[in-house]
Amino acid sequence: MFLVGLTGGIATGKSTASNMFRVLGIPVIDADKIARDVVQPGMPAWKAIREQFGEDVFLEDGQLDRAKMGNIVFSDADKRRQLNGITHKEIRGVILWEIFLCYIKGYQFVVLDLPLLFESRNMISFVSYIVVVSCTEGQQLQRLMARNQFSREEAESRINSQMPLMEKRRLASYVVDNSGTREMTEKQVLDLYNKFRHSRAHWPMRILGLMSLGLLVWIGLKIIGAFL
Repeated sequence: MFLVGLTGGIATGKSTASNMFRVLGIPVIDADKIARDVVQPGMPAWKAIREQFGEDVFLEDGQLDRAKMGNIVFSDADKRRQLNGITHKEIRGVILWEIFLCYIKGYQFVVLDLPLLFESRNMISFVSYIVVVSCTEGQQLQRLMARNQFSREEAESRINSQMPLMEKRRLASYVVDNSGTREMTEKQVLDLYNKFRHSRAHWPMRILGLMSLGLLVWIGLKIIGAFL
């Protein structure tokens, strides 16, 4: 099995592309969903955030006030690093567990939907290919303003907190241009799906898995033989 890192800028259409891979039957591990799960009331990250940021960033029902937290961390780089330091370790643990489950189920490849793949750099060494979903800077700004009801200043603050799209495109294995129609994006995703299906990147992991299984069988037979 091999891993495909799917990333892009905020509001460039990454979730649209990941859903297209799901429709094609490819498992997608969504870091954004995991990030929401690890800050649920009572979780270790939830407790750490409460200690570091206080009760003001929580709603009455104990849920993290994501809007308020977003306003804090996107206007203060130190606060953003502090929050990332709390959540990223928890997120990585869940991601690695889900990767393991996909491996034992026999999938050829898995898509990791990672908005901050380049910014955090934690998972880059694990992925065989990196797909960046991109659009024009004007489209990104307008989409974010419309989606989140942000002012221009708020939207630009979120965009500027991430690595520039131009740099992400330069570092990508493949770029999905999401500046056109949905049909154009679907065709690009399908083309990538077919490329990955014919990739041999999964063979090293498969061979390692077979060798490990063979070693376990050999050890098991030796143990059984010792009692016969």
